[in-house]
Amino acid sequence: MAGQRLKGQESEVLIIVNGVPQTTITAISSFSIEAKLDILSEGYLGETTERKDSIYSGISGKLTMHPDSQDIFKLQAAIIDKARRRTPGIKINIKTTLNFPNGQRPRVLIQDVEFGAIPFDLNSRKDYAKVDLSFEASEYVVMY
Repeated sequence: MAGQRLKGQESEVLIIVNGVPQTTITAISSFSIEAKLDILSEGYLGETTERKDSIYSGISGKLTMHPDSQDIFKLQAAIIDKARRRTPGIKINIKTTLNFPNGQRPRVLIQDVEFGAIPFDLNSRKDYAKVDLSFEASEYVVMY
């Protein structure tokens, strides 16, 4: 019989701006990351199959949160200032800690993240406000 598996309740996501955790941005409803790889194929005369190779193209991901403070607008301002290069040195990192049932706690650190559009949605009286962030970065580090 297989042991218990990782669930979202054992995960936490932290957004860090210039080394300072933005701890009030905590209501994360979904988080995904994807290592981006491209496969190259090339066929040569006299060979019966194509040769394969791959290229690493960084990491991308999505983050959906239900803001519980005005800090979401501070984060948005930092993202915009970084894109405009108004405030030199802004660096935004994302860290997630995964608490596996067997006691292992790897941390994934995505450094110097770049963001796409930042929609802020209020859909109805019954729904929480929602912010979806899509992001990309060159590298990520897993600390075991």
